[in-house]
Amino acid sequence: MPRILMPIVCLVACAVSACGYALAGRGNSLPASITSVGIPDFVNRSTTPDIDRVLTAAVRTEWQGRGKYRVEPTDTGVDAVLRGTVVSVGLQPVAFNDAHQVSRNVIIVTASIDFREVANDHVIWSNPAFQAREEYAVTTGITPNDANALFTQNQNALGLLSRTFSRSVVSSIFEAF
Repeated sequence: MPRILMPIVCLVACAVSACGYALAGRGNSLPASITSVGIPDFVNRSTTPDIDRVLTAAVRTEWQGRGKYRVEPTDTGVDAVLRGTVVSVGLQPVAFNDAHQVSRNVIIVTASIDFREVANDHVIWSNPAFQAREEYAVTTGITPNDANALFTQNQNALGLLSRTFSRSVVSSIFEAF
């Protein structure tokens, strides 16, 4: 490469690397004034017991994984508060076996999520109909349309769903989608 092009290539590389883009799920559009986040227990309006507890814990863990934020289980003494209400949990069949029985379901969690800055009560991100979906194989003994039975017999399904939910919520807030 000619010597004259080297500085130009370096300049272009620096400009491109500083363009503001980030890997999906790793952007941050939050105000710099937010250093602590309160995530009180979610409210459960669904018929699935304890789903609120599991999702709240997963969201707290995901938020802590973002590094520089102090996460508290309360809405006092923090810069921002994330509140959630689990509205519904449902199963829909997506695959059937040769005997026409459900072999795979998709579970859909619908929640109302609100993230706001405390100092000025400014809504940073809100979604009253946030949804997370995860597909699962139906195991023997599970009623095809019963989310409670699925979670009772398949704790792995609940773990996968909670990770999908928490990653999606936190990424949506950080990236302001």
